Amino acid sequence: MKTEDTSTLDQLSSEQELSHTDKMIGIITAPKETFVNIAKFPPKTKDWFLPVLVLCVVIALTQILVMTNPDIAYQAKQKQLEAIQKNFDEAVASGRMTQAQADEQIGNIEERMASGGAITYVFQTIGIFIFVFVFFFILCGIYFLLSKFALKGNGVYASALVADGLVSYIAMIQIILAAILAFAFGRLMSDVSVASLTGTDKSTIIGWLLAKIDPFSIWAYSVLGIGLAKMFKSQSMGKYIIMVFGLWLVGGLLVWFIAKAVPFLSFLNM
Repeated sequence: MKTEDTSTLDQLSSEQELSHTDKMIGIITAPKETFVNIAKFPPKTKDWFLPVLVLCVVIALTQILVMTNPDIAYQAKQKQLEAIQKNFDEAVASGRMTQAQADEQIGNIEERMASGGAITYVFQTIGIFIFVFVFFFILCGIYFLLSKFALKGNGVYASALVADGLVSYIAMIQIILAAILAFAFGRLMSDVSVASLTGTDKSTIIGWLLAKIDPFSIWAYSVLGIGLAKMFKSQSMGKYIIMVFGLWLVGGLLVWFIAKAVPFLSFLNM
């Protein structure tokens, strides 16, 4: 029997489907009740496509705005050049090119960076959209397979798309706050983790560990676990939350080792 103080969101979850705006707010204020409502209806493309699209726009705009700071722009350029230099050093060491060829290539790259202008931002934005959507589809595929077959959930691929897509609204808050802090500290910040706040090098194991101490990431992955549990009709949220955090930590550690072993991918540990 329902009590008289049942929330409006609880009432809506049993009566009618929430609007996308209500879902966006509910993900932040009442994720469990919001996903209970969403799971009662067929997954909607709008519920994952719109937030991921807006996330791409937010990432692109914040990167462009942050790069208007000359100090931050210089730091970003130096980090890119350092990663490229490592690749050329490895190529020289292995005999695939001479030192003179490597120096010439570095010089050409520096010239292109200096004369990039607006076209650089265009290609950067296109790259962001492609990378975010491809990564999103692959990651949701992993969530779907684990939820469906490992945890025996009752859902479809679109169920994972909606759960992960809506969590993008939390990621947007993190990205905007990171951009504000980047301006405040005058240095590159990709998140609000302890590693970013203290300026610890994320390419070290200590830096990797500190990068995982991020309240927004922990919040987002907790909500994602709840979302997957409800979208796959499970009464146990705990095992889905454990699955999401396990994948985040184990997958992140694997990426860290790969980036350390392959200089070309060193940007993944920035």
